[in-house]
Amino acid sequence: MKTALLLIDVQESFRQRPYWSTAELPAFLDATRRLIEGAQAQGLPIVRVFHSDGPETADNPFALASGLVRPLEELPALQPALEVLKHRHSALAGTGLAIWLHQQGMQRLIVSGIRTEQCCETTTRHASDEGWQVDYVTEATLTFAMQHAASGATLSPAEIKLRTETVLQDRFAEICTVDQALARAAAAAAVPA
Repeated sequence: MKTALLLIDVQESFRQRPYWSTAELPAFLDATRRLIEGAQAQGLPIVRVFHSDGPETADNPFALASGLVRPLEELPALQPALEVLKHRHSALAGTGLAIWLHQQGMQRLIVSGIRTEQCCETTTRHASDEGWQVDYVTEATLTFAMQHAASGATLSPAEIKLRTETVLQDRFAEICTVDQALARAAAAAAVPA
């Protein structure tokens, strides 16, 4: 059973957002590096997904014209098997990624990236609904504190991650650590298609 790693929106654009925080960044970068290195060691295809939206002007960090729609500089250089540009929350919406995954015979996906509860969760739900088995690697996702509009309560990144894991587990994905996801990919590769 073939597995691909999705690196979703791990891009410089986020540094320009007012909510950007480096509090969770070191742990995220460490987990993401280990996931990339483990995927490379197993020969898993790595798909890099970038997000672009809003006006195509240099002052919009999510516009190609900004020069910020590129990998976070702390990550190791890699040659992805595929790179896609998305304009919606799901990496599978309007990008051609689903077609490529089917053409490559992928049956399992490992999801990582920025933001935990947004594009990573949305892609996970979409992929599950389309029939892929999904390993959601929370420690290799990054998010930021958010304020509830009505109550004013602030949810921490840890609370958002817990909520995301709660709604995905046993419905849309298996919640995994980096090591668990890599072990599951290796075990799946040993199973005849």
